[in-house]
Amino acid sequence: MTGLACRRGHDGSKRPASLPGLPRHGCHHAARLFAGPLAGGHLQPLHHDLSAKSPAYEALEEDFAWEKTYEDKKAASRGSTRFSPYVRRLRNALGMYRDKTNSFRRWFNDGHVLDIGSGWGQRITAPMTPYGIELSTALHRISDERMRAQGGYCLHGAGAEAIWDFDKGQFDGIVMFSYLEHETDVTGVLKGAHRALKPDGGVFIRVPNFASLNRRVIGPKWCGFRYPDHVNYFTLSSLRKCAAQIGFRTWLVNRFTLPVDDNISVLLRKSAA
Repeated sequence: MTGLACRRGHDGSKRPASLPGLPRHGCHHAARLFAGPLAGGHLQPLHHDLSAKSPAYEALEEDFAWEKTYEDKKAASRGSTRFSPYVRRLRNALGMYRDKTNSFRRWFNDGHVLDIGSGWGQRITAPMTPYGIELSTALHRISDERMRAQGGYCLHGAGAEAIWDFDKGQFDGIVMFSYLEHETDVTGVLKGAHRALKPDGGVFIRVPNFASLNRRVIGPKWCGFRYPDHVNYFTLSSLRKCAAQIGFRTWLVNRFTLPVDDNISVLLRKSAA
């Protein structure tokens, strides 16, 4: 590509270091917000480019690794409000479960599935073949060992960078489960996913639902806020727009429970050429 710095992917194709006409740090449709003590508990807008505000990828490997920030948030908040345990029971009663194994098998035809932000590597199970990308140093070791035992492997690195090291059209499915809110280069990882996906493959995305009733009622203590490692907040509309500009169509998975769900779950398919 003329005039752009590129890095070469695993299959020899070139990945642009920046994309003309698009923001360098993620999709411009994602809301960038911060709730912190200096703001007195009120939401304050951030400048669109989070490069000076967000933790560097190196910090997310150790200091702000997911397994650390999640436990810190859990211990500090003990649930967003005293009603949180009852809300969780209601969600379970409505079938709002986190385990999507059966859906993954159906959507991805028991094929090769990439889990970006794979954590402990337990999400993709046989007969699917699991692959992963994990930024946390400790979790990568666990994830890679587990995936190799099932015929796949896990790369260590940032999702928007490491995804270009897989072959073009390698995957039947790609999973971004509680990942995209951490990624400063949303556009880059979605473009990489589009390239690495088979023509009939799908991408499952689950992100905090900024338009949820819970967020409006609870405010700054909402469970979806976690500074500094949550750098993107999406509504269904903004997520659709981000996907469409890359060449994806969007299907809403949790269409019946979305208004009261703290998360948005969608399945992306490649748009017709």
